[in-house]
Amino acid sequence: MRIQESGEMYLETILVLSERLEAVRSIDIAEEMGYSKPSVSRAVKLLKNDEYIHVDSLGGITLTDKGLEIARNILERHHILTECLVRLGVSEEIAAEDACRVEHYISEETFEALKRALEIHPKK
Repeated sequence: MRIQESGEMYLETILVLSERLEAVRSIDIAEEMGYSKPSVSRAVKLLKNDEYIHVDSLGGITLTDKGLEIARNILERHHILTECLVRLGVSEEIAAEDACRVEHYISEETFEALKRALEIHPKK
């Protein structure tokens, strides 16, 4: 079953936060994404039930192997798409915002073609 865009965004955010913070909590996710605590709590419950994350007794959130695979995939898409757009002349800020939208819908074939294009034409 394919995870929804919002779930992918949460998993990506948890991955990014886990690289910066010792422990990721719901409040960290809410602040990072600009969402309300109740919204994040609902999402965390769903992600936990679907075994994408684990929540320990102190509220620390970690990605399961299943969640980590999705988060890494989405983060890679984000970086590659941002880089492509920046190389086309889009500002870093706009490129990152647009990449965040596109990363959830781009086909695997198109994404792989963009990756190959970046490899063929390295950054100068």
